[in-house]
Amino acid sequence: MPEAPSSRKPSLLIADDQPHILDALELLLEPEGFGVQKARSPYAVLEALKSGSFDALLIDLNYTRDTTSGQEGLDLLTQIKAHDSQMPVIVMTAWANVELAVEAMRRGAQDFIQKPWDNARLLAVLRTQINLQHAVRRAQRLQEENRILRAEGLPQMIATASAMQPVLETMARIGPSDANVLITGEHGTGKEVVAQTLHALSERAQRSLVAVNTGALPEGTFESELFGHVKGAFTDARSERIGRFELADGGTLFLDEIANIPPRQQAKLLRVLETGELERVGSSKTRRVDVRVLSATNADLHAEVEAGRFRADLLFRLNTVEIHLPPLRERREDIPPLAAYFLARYAQRYRKQMEGLDPAAIQAMLQYAWPGNVRELDHTMERAVLMARGPRIETADLGLSTSSRPAAPSLEEMSLESVESILIRKALARAAGNVSQAADALGLSRGALYRRMEKYGIQANHPE
Repeated sequence: MPEAPSSRKPSLLIADDQPHILDALELLLEPEGFGVQKARSPYAVLEALKSGSFDALLIDLNYTRDTTSGQEGLDLLTQIKAHDSQMPVIVMTAWANVELAVEAMRRGAQDFIQKPWDNARLLAVLRTQINLQHAVRRAQRLQEENRILRAEGLPQMIATASAMQPVLETMARIGPSDANVLITGEHGTGKEVVAQTLHALSERAQRSLVAVNTGALPEGTFESELFGHVKGAFTDARSERIGRFELADGGTLFLDEIANIPPRQQAKLLRVLETGELERVGSSKTRRVDVRVLSATNADLHAEVEAGRFRADLLFRLNTVEIHLPPLRERREDIPPLAAYFLARYAQRYRKQMEGLDPAAIQAMLQYAWPGNVRELDHTMERAVLMARGPRIETADLGLSTSSRPAAPSLEEMSLESVESILIRKALARAAGNVSQAADALGLSRGALYRRMEKYGIQANHPE
């Protein structure tokens, strides 16, 4: 996992009662780009938390000479979590005290490091936990980070990834104008939210935003839906009807799935866009409308023009400005804050007390391909809230299909921890979730396998 982008060094608070341990950690961490502050007692840790801000804590579990119970560290961990429940805490323990480290993780520690530590593993754990913490906290800072969202009354649009910055900049520039905008992108990328935001940023915000899925309109009713009809215009026209263009007069018309408009109807739509004039079906009276048109499609309209299925002159009218939304897999930084937003929405809707997402669940979402984009993430979080058995969303609650994950890296590219995690998952799958059978197959004790399962966020699907 790459390091979290930041304009400052990640800040670490390291705590141990032995000065030579602190000095060794400082010599390792500072050249790697970490800012380090040292503490030699639980009291010093708590005082540092009151006066400073840290990205993660690395703490020993014993602070009194000849004491190995770890109770001091466990009590300190409880106090740290009471101060900041999201603060990543990594505990240090001797090789003989792995059970103590597991207990610390049950109490809220994110990971543990065994002494004497492996430098590469220590650095990898710290960077991973800091990245996860930054991603989760980004959701809490959205209003400050995204200037478009600062305006009151705008729809919720979460976009902090670098791939979304050109989108936000273009929206900020053209939102207040009357320019027609073509919004492109895969299904589920949020094209309608962009349209809603553009309307809210415009001087038309106090008037209607009228949306119509043009791809769902039968050709026989297309003109009636968009332009209206008079009584008796056709067999089923028993009363007069106003069309979507007139409903949007003075406001904005959003035409979704624009590529699916039949060629004959494209010419009629073009005339309205060029002249601002229309006639209801069955009427010779010309009506003028003042409408800003926003349209959206997941198709390549330029290719459709080349193939003769879409009029080039209509495309020119629709895309005075074109905004392309990247798929969710290209803006993975937005996955944690989007998930947190949907989690809060559905927890409120279904009246469930939810505390957040387990780090392993966040990691699983970051690795998933999201073929259905933001819409799929929305549905996934709704399901997760309904399926969650505890106050935090676990990986199993997400129900993500392994068939939609990115291709796995080769064995040479994987860390020892990744390989071990895969072997454990496969052994559990072969044993139908039976931990004892899986442990026998791996040559581990049952307790050792349980410790590794907890470390990697793996759950047995079959109760023993």
